[in-house]
Amino acid sequence: MAMRLTALLSAALLLSFLAGCTSIQPPGCSPDEHSVVLDTLYFGTAKPHGVVTTEEWAAFLNDTITPTSPEGLTSWVASGQWKTSSGLLEQEQTYVLQLAHEEDQEKDRAVRRIIESYKKRFQQEAVMRIRSQACRSF
Repeated sequence: MAMRLTALLSAALLLSFLAGCTSIQPPGCSPDEHSVVLDTLYFGTAKPHGVVTTEEWAAFLNDTITPTSPEGLTSWVASGQWKTSSGLLEQEQTYVLQLAHEEDQEKDRAVRRIIESYKKRFQQEAVMRIRSQACRSF
């Protein structure tokens, strides 16, 4: 009887654990939608000696980002702020880039290369990346 009760309790604990895991996953896409990764990148514009200009951003978008995202992208200008590694609150214009793409390692590496390229090219301390699951349809 004790073994049976232990087995039942173990099964109940396992089921409640698995139920908890499934509740944190994003809801499934409807039949006319396709599951994608949605990367939103935030590119600050303050440089040690000036700012990233509209022309510099356009060139970076054309020569670095567009070749890695033939399926399309969206970008816009925003006002942002963040705390630097030295603890200062930095307020600056920000370019926001949104990419919806298949989830695979090559695309992930491409996004990481975009981030590293921007940081190096424009002397940036950081580029924020928000990665989430989404459903896409056309």
